[in-house]
Amino acid sequence: MSYTVRRSLHDFGFSEISALLESDGVNAHHAKALWRAIHREGEVNLAARADLSPPLLRWVESNVGDGKAYSLDVPEVVEEIRSSDGLTQKFLLRLTDGQTIETVLMGYDGRQTACISTQAGCAMGCVFCATGQMGFVRHLRPGEIVAQVLHVRRVLKQTEPDKRLRNLVLMGMGEPLHNYDAVMKAMDIVSDVRGASIGPAKIAISTVGVVPAILKMAEEERPYRLAVSLHGATEEERTALVPAGKRWSLEMLISACRDYGRITGKRIFFGWTLIAGKNDSPEVARKLVDLLDGIDAHVNLIPLNPTGGFAGQAAARSAGIEFQRILLDAGFPCTFRQRRGIDVAAGCGQLKADKRKRVADNP
Repeated sequence: MSYTVRRSLHDFGFSEISALLESDGVNAHHAKALWRAIHREGEVNLAARADLSPPLLRWVESNVGDGKAYSLDVPEVVEEIRSSDGLTQKFLLRLTDGQTIETVLMGYDGRQTACISTQAGCAMGCVFCATGQMGFVRHLRPGEIVAQVLHVRRVLKQTEPDKRLRNLVLMGMGEPLHNYDAVMKAMDIVSDVRGASIGPAKIAISTVGVVPAILKMAEEERPYRLAVSLHGATEEERTALVPAGKRWSLEMLISACRDYGRITGKRIFFGWTLIAGKNDSPEVARKLVDLLDGIDAHVNLIPLNPTGGFAGQAAARSAGIEFQRILLDAGFPCTFRQRRGIDVAAGCGQLKADKRKRVADNP
């Protein structure tokens, strides 16, 4: 990773910003103004901020910008597509090294939600997921994750100033728990009340089942919601859809979820993509009931969204309703995830960008 990219101010937590200023002879109390400009107001040109104090502005002019020690992550918008219902916008963003990722803004009654990417590509290889079909390119830095949130906030401010971003789902490109440290730092930054101030309870981190990281989330008492992509109720059924199950078995995953629930006292949200003839039968639903017995679980049913690399079909509506009834009768909250942006390939499992080779100095 190059020096300039490594020194993005979006990678820094508040205490690091304070220490940075202090080390350069600027009083640390100016960190609040700098943090507010970067994270609450989403400023992309700090040198243009006449409201910054003279000492802070002098530091910005000397240290932030092209060819200087520090930069900001402001991804280039390569393409912006709005769904036909007007409720979803998908952004193709180009990062500093030329990698591209997708970020989605979704409108619901009373709330705006952003779907954020955490990697370029994905190593998990879920067969029905367009990102998984790409393969893995690289992890995103904390600042590249934060920058997506700030981009969406700027879009809302410009186009719908009466609305604000309230929810984040880390369900975009990549496996968030495969990039654990960067993801957690980014979420700490965007949930900081001095900045974007998105409540931790409004942030959902999705995983296909990286068992060590699930346990680490529990041990570290991370305040974010955990969403587990399950899709199969037996080892054989799940591994056929989620190759990561070969590394972390279903038995290991469910054990980790039980430990997570016991340690944190939190409900776990399980995602289940309904695929005709694969995992949509009443028999499979009853297996799922047995599997989740004793776990405080909410099951989100997701009709399969089409991708070019998978020939499966979405389950029939009647099959999905029967699947849901069995789970509800067993006492598990079970809902169908609202579909957004399917016509512009912005739905669950559809995100994909141009795959570029990994850059040697930007792992």
